[in-house]
Amino acid sequence: MACGPMFLCFTGRDRKEKRKQPGWRIFSLNELHAATNNFNYDNKLGEGGFGSVYWGQLRDGSQIAVKRLKVWSNKAEMEFAVEVEILGRVRHKNLLSLRGYCAEGQERLIVYDYMPNLSLLSHLHGQHSAESHLDWSRRMKIAIGSAEGIVYLHHHATPHIIHRDIKASNVLLNTNFEAQVADFGFAKLIPEGATHVTTRVKGTLGYLAPEYAMLGKASESCDVYSFGILLLELVSGKKPIEKVSATMKRTISDWALPLACQKKFDELADPRLNGEYVEEELRRLVLVALVCADNEPAKRPTMLEVVDLLKGVSNEKLAELESCEMFKTPQVGEYTDGSGADSSDSISEEREIKQELS
Repeated sequence: MACGPMFLCFTGRDRKEKRKQPGWRIFSLNELHAATNNFNYDNKLGEGGFGSVYWGQLRDGSQIAVKRLKVWSNKAEMEFAVEVEILGRVRHKNLLSLRGYCAEGQERLIVYDYMPNLSLLSHLHGQHSAESHLDWSRRMKIAIGSAEGIVYLHHHATPHIIHRDIKASNVLLNTNFEAQVADFGFAKLIPEGATHVTTRVKGTLGYLAPEYAMLGKASESCDVYSFGILLLELVSGKKPIEKVSATMKRTISDWALPLACQKKFDELADPRLNGEYVEEELRRLVLVALVCADNEPAKRPTMLEVVDLLKGVSNEKLAELESCEMFKTPQVGEYTDGSGADSSDSISEEREIKQELS
């Protein structure tokens, strides 16, 4: 598959929008070698199944993040092409912007704006987790901002886009701790009129909707489920899956639902908040998160509804939410990781950011 400008396949309308917002360009491999000090280990920000991400600085002084695919393969080539095409299509303040890409020989690299506060994962579970940078107001801003980014993908992008890998490490934070949803390598474009697409299962343990993990049915509702898990993680500081014994694992929703049913919302708050949060907002986030993470897709809200609920636009809708049957008789289900649905190279475990730039 030849890589170059031609795989950015825009419609006529997209081309007009692109001329208005010429935000990306093609980088040379030499330019990116120079920017990252030859992809020096000291510049590495993180790594995953796809490859590694490096900090870099261009000649004009601007800072960038460079994703370098690990090994060339048809699969890697496809994920590279998908991510560049989708990033080239989208422009929203809560979606990570494409700066450009490089495709020389077997090197495939994607260039983004550098996010100085790294990812949400690094603040909840990684190298910044002990520093308590995430006060309640920042957590609320991250919740609403990331939700608005997903709304754009689901409802305003043409065609609509399913992210398929909403998780803490894919929510990046800029200087002001504003959320930018990132990493579109697993994303799918949804044809007009389609309710879902059936596909190979890709994503991260703990965030996969049951119907997607078991049947490979990907829809906007799968992203809603993942976002619900992310919200619970943001509120509580807990990981999506935790070991409760040598042989048992418990999902964050199985832990949170009984407490929500008993209205013990204070016990769901991250201890690092030291009790400093707005009680009504905490309650709102927990209720919305659990409804998003409902095992039945039909009972989940849309992301447009999620944003309204998070902002507290309608007290009536929130009261209706709290009266849902799930908050009266919680059923603790067994954890299914979906690993039987696909190979291990498609479903990953969440990893912490490996290293911060010194």
